[in-house]
Amino acid sequence: MANEPTILWVDDEIELLKPQILFLKEKGYNIIEASNGIDAIEKCRDEVLDIVFLDEQMPGRSGLETLTDIKTIQPNVPVVMITKSEEENLMEDAIGSQISDYLIKPVKPQQVLLTLKKLLENRRLISEKTTSEYQKQFQQIFSRINEGLNQEEWAEIYRKLIYWELELDNAKTAEMRDVLAMQKSEANTEFCKFIIRNYKSWIQKPDENTPVMSHSLLKTKVFPFIEPGVPTFLVVIDNLRFDQWKIIQPIVAESFRVTDEDYFYSILPTSTHYSRNAIFAGLMPLDIEKRFPNLWLNDEDEGGKNMHEQEFLADQLVRLKKNIKFTYTKITNHNNGKDLVDNIYNMMKNDLNVIVYNFVDMLSHARTEMDVLKELASDETAYRSITQSWFEHSPLHDALLKLTDKKVHLVITTDHGTIRVKEPAKVIGDRETTTNLRYKHGKNLNYNSKDVLETRNPHELMLPKPHVSSTYIFAKEDKYFVYPNNYNYHVNLYRNTFQHGGISLEEMIVPVVRLESK
Repeated sequence: MANEPTILWVDDEIELLKPQILFLKEKGYNIIEASNGIDAIEKCRDEVLDIVFLDEQMPGRSGLETLTDIKTIQPNVPVVMITKSEEENLMEDAIGSQISDYLIKPVKPQQVLLTLKKLLENRRLISEKTTSEYQKQFQQIFSRINEGLNQEEWAEIYRKLIYWELELDNAKTAEMRDVLAMQKSEANTEFCKFIIRNYKSWIQKPDENTPVMSHSLLKTKVFPFIEPGVPTFLVVIDNLRFDQWKIIQPIVAESFRVTDEDYFYSILPTSTHYSRNAIFAGLMPLDIEKRFPNLWLNDEDEGGKNMHEQEFLADQLVRLKKNIKFTYTKITNHNNGKDLVDNIYNMMKNDLNVIVYNFVDMLSHARTEMDVLKELASDETAYRSITQSWFEHSPLHDALLKLTDKKVHLVITTDHGTIRVKEPAKVIGDRETTTNLRYKHGKNLNYNSKDVLETRNPHELMLPKPHVSSTYIFAKEDKYFVYPNNYNYHVNLYRNTFQHGGISLEEMIVPVVRLESK
């Protein structure tokens, strides 16, 4: 058969291994034999191999010497060393030379078969098991989505969907990933209904069923855990979704222990202008505008919309009567990041050090504008991969590594997430209508009410009212707003880009994680 796995078995007593070789041939493996290192190297040049069984002790060219040459010719082929002893230095040499496994003589046929299945069929077995386990969970998740969940149960469902998304990614099962994507879409449809039913009451009449939201995040999830004499580093990574946190978690966990992995709900609009200002002020945007009329800027106003977070944070601490010495650092480029690395030890004398890192936000916007990033981050899997690569090699990671031998508390969170948009929704507005693709406000908006959550009285949602007749609309699920002018051009330009400002699990339910040094 053309697809039989090909095994090169190298042993100076190859004739004695005929029973094992016959056993493997009967199991469907193609066996190539070699009785010495020189022949083995030649066969490596002539054949595409799936695995090599290599005798460690052979006259002439030893197993370890042969291994080096095999790896030079076929560097990715798994090699199983077969030895008569378990001497520690031998195994260290072999492992250092990139063997995949080892067996002790005399080897039994079943041992060999088990090793082959482990090395050659591991991915298939993992894929099959993962697919089977998700299929068992599919109906349970589907049923729960339609049960009228509360805010905590929605967070649980969302995290469960992320778990399976990452598991299916690892298992490389494209078909089941498509099934999960459909299930997540169904979940978002129901989640939007849940938000439309409940959001106004959360804002107007908060009670025990109201989740922690942007404006209550620091008061609830950060300030109570600041410990005298132990500096707390609060890292706010803009646009960090829950799945992106999970993909960088193993890197962080090498140096820090997770003590609490929690969530909060971003306010609407799920954009930096609104949600991050709310986090630092501890107030809803309407209250920020009232308290700081000279600092709050509306969407159409000129100037940066997040330029006063430090002042907002200082004011919140005074209102809460918190005597906390803090620093505020915003990272918007690589040089800022290098300055953070150089300065991190100086921050140890403060109770709280806030670090706002803008990379993920820049990535999502750059992806919209740059063709090369559209290729690199074509879907959620690729988007997560870029986030992981960025974090691993970022100045932020370097700065955190410098804290690993210090007694510190670390909180990693964000302001909102993003969603990959797929369905265009037409909107007509005047020149003063905001340009965001997931929310808009203006005086004369024309839209399909089925596509949006609308509020004709922004004060109901504690949002500023730039004009007497201002209306806010928030896109539901994976929709994005497009004007009729040059409609097809903009539909194609923005489809499958990552946007924020609207209502979805990905944008609203976001991580807040407490960690401590190991």
